[in-house]
Amino acid sequence: MRLLTTLTLLTGLLTGMPLQAENIALVGGRLIDGTAEQPLHNSVILVKDGIIEQVGTVDSLPVPAGYRVVSTEGHDVLPGLWESHAHIMLTGHANYTHWQKAYRDRQVDEIMPASLVQLLLAGITSVRDLGAPLEDSVAIKQKLAKGEIPGPTLYTSGPFLQAKVDDWQKHYRWEVTSEREAKAAVKRLHDAGMEIVKLIDHDDMPRPVAQAIVDEAHRLKMKVVAHAHKPDEIRVGVEIGIDNFEHTGLTTAPGYPQDVLDTLVERTATGIFDGLLFWTPTMEGLFTYPDLVKNPEALDDACWKRGLKDDTIADIKQSIAKPGHLNYMQLTPLRTPTIRNKINQLKETGVMMLVGTDSGIPMKFHCQSTWQEMAVWVHDMGFDAMDTIRAATYWPAVMMGVQDRYGSVTPGKVADVIAVRGDVLKYMNLVRNVDMVMKDGVIFKHNGIVDEALLLNFGK
Repeated sequence: MRLLTTLTLLTGLLTGMPLQAENIALVGGRLIDGTAEQPLHNSVILVKDGIIEQVGTVDSLPVPAGYRVVSTEGHDVLPGLWESHAHIMLTGHANYTHWQKAYRDRQVDEIMPASLVQLLLAGITSVRDLGAPLEDSVAIKQKLAKGEIPGPTLYTSGPFLQAKVDDWQKHYRWEVTSEREAKAAVKRLHDAGMEIVKLIDHDDMPRPVAQAIVDEAHRLKMKVVAHAHKPDEIRVGVEIGIDNFEHTGLTTAPGYPQDVLDTLVERTATGIFDGLLFWTPTMEGLFTYPDLVKNPEALDDACWKRGLKDDTIADIKQSIAKPGHLNYMQLTPLRTPTIRNKINQLKETGVMMLVGTDSGIPMKFHCQSTWQEMAVWVHDMGFDAMDTIRAATYWPAVMMGVQDRYGSVTPGKVADVIAVRGDVLKYMNLVRNVDMVMKDGVIFKHNGIVDEALLLNFGK
């Protein structure tokens, strides 16, 4: 495999053309394709020019000449995962004010590329980045589009839109105080190539201002995500037409007020397929924090260091040396017991929940967060394993309106495919070790081994 990959790279370098995907047949594994279909045993997936051409079984679909056979025997084969709430400008450091000052000029060349490659090698082939300076978001999207760096398909919000912003945050958060400013801010984001608007503290905005943000975003075919930390953020968000709520609340309240739940039920009861109400709870880090304090060994995993400079790594390590001391997390042990009830409440409202993690925030590393969230969904919160996989594959693509190209392993879709050794429907935490990662028909990782030559020469 490495020889073929190297030859492909050399050909690209000599001709000056971007890296081209091979014609590949993924053969033998059990396919969980992201749709409502049952798993397909002994599957064959034909990939041509980066697109899934045909799907069948070893008995029904012969591998044509000219296709390289890659065995997936003994594996579950899935669509590439989506991380629906990431912060690629952050990499786990515990001091936000220090990080924003010290790494402001290192985002595009170091921090964001490191975040993206860590996500990719963890099996994340699509990611929603929810909050970053606009110029940095534009620059990193350009690098991906030109094939200069490897990474997932990236959907971005650029800066948060909110009612009031502290001075040290103004490069990645914008104050919006009038309807005119609301429309101008959304149009600026749209014209810069952002697909998402992120709205927070919208309950503190005059209602016409918040409504103008949502209306202008929808007019421009953008998606609107919004914080759901406060009951009024939810109440107002439903009224103004938010597409996707984020988080499960910052307080120790044992659950959502009944009127909020009634509002959500009313909203989901009147929505149709194109009007689904999505929710990204981002709860695993809160739920498992007490366990992390007891056993912080996961913080020593080398995976989060990939792509970062030595001084960056040292700075992050010292900031999280005492997980139990972090001011950011002091309320978390009191919040942890409330999460299970809130998740059960949300299940009953009919919202469509998505797998997202807030990866990048203190101690939440891009290489670990998504599989940990999926495992907690299944093993602790009682979600069905198939539903959890769809919440990390099919439904995020629907939310972003790109289900015609992404979200399932079906003919005509982009060949974003991963393989995991073992039965993920029984043991969801197996997703921590993704054995194969294919993005756009290119294999970046196979049999658990990263193609370092491919990463090293990517974009050259």
